[in-house]
Amino acid sequence: MSRPLEGLSAIVTGAGRGLGRAEALELARLGASVVVNDYGQPGRDGSGEASAAPAEEVAAEIRAAGGRAVAHLGDVSDFETARALVDLAVTEFGKLDVLVNNAGILRDRMVFSMSEDEWDSVVRVHLKGHFNTIHFAAVHWRGRAKAGEPEVYGRIVNTSSEAFLAGSAGQPNYAAAKGGIVGLTTSTAAALARYGVRVNAICPRARTRMTEDVFAGFGEPVEGELDPLSPDHVAPLVGYLASPAASGVNGQLLVVHGGMVAVVDRPKVSAKFDTAKEAFTYEELDSLLTPHYASRPAGETFAATLLVGLIFWFGCCPLGLDL
Repeated sequence: MSRPLEGLSAIVTGAGRGLGRAEALELARLGASVVVNDYGQPGRDGSGEASAAPAEEVAAEIRAAGGRAVAHLGDVSDFETARALVDLAVTEFGKLDVLVNNAGILRDRMVFSMSEDEWDSVVRVHLKGHFNTIHFAAVHWRGRAKAGEPEVYGRIVNTSSEAFLAGSAGQPNYAAAKGGIVGLTTSTAAALARYGVRVNAICPRARTRMTEDVFAGFGEPVEGELDPLSPDHVAPLVGYLASPAASGVNGQLLVVHGGMVAVVDRPKVSAKFDTAKEAFTYEELDSLLTPHYASRPAGETFAATLLVGLIFWFGCCPLGLDL
């Protein structure tokens, strides 16, 4: 069996269940030593008592298969917890090579019903959680480069979502955080490329504890066949992006699910207007922009709903709920 991650160490956050678990197992299968991070709360909204059991069970599963793994109980939205997580990887395995940011929660609500805490908690876990671990991983890799290491190996795989692409109506907090993660990804990719680090983001679709109600009754697996929405469809892409083979992939966004990977292109300018005078006036903008938007399909926005629809059935399966 090919083991392209042999000798490398990895952190996977939110790895006690669902996507993170599948990703941690795949990295281990490919040869990586893994720090399995999870806060272990039972509620998908981040509620309930924290528990080390989910992370410990996955780490034990990796060890039982002959791999190396340690469990880490911690909330990555806490800055010092993220520092301790990176330190644990370095202490246990000598260095950190791969960081997979997957931890997240959901607190869905329409924008007019959403509380301040529902907004803050989701943005904190997703966006700040990504920043925290990236910060300490970047400090580690930059320090190694400054110490004279000739070629630092670093890979970051961040988890965004189609909710940000489609403008999911019932998830303003989640969509905003996931869009922010893409901006964080491209910025970090530009900043760390000189040190040998590659940073990319994925938009996965999978049937997990987080999405079980969204996908209930849809695409149910046929007996004896892999669930089309299984996290196992996502994990191989994470393994690839973590590998030396992906050295030419940096600052990219990929959608993945059900045996499909789609490379998402960057936005393009669809129209450009220049003032005929020294500066625009209201009247000139009205004469240019009003007919321009009147000629476009009703309801069309910057949201990439067509992209999501073309990739996979979407219209009857909203990624956000009005709760």
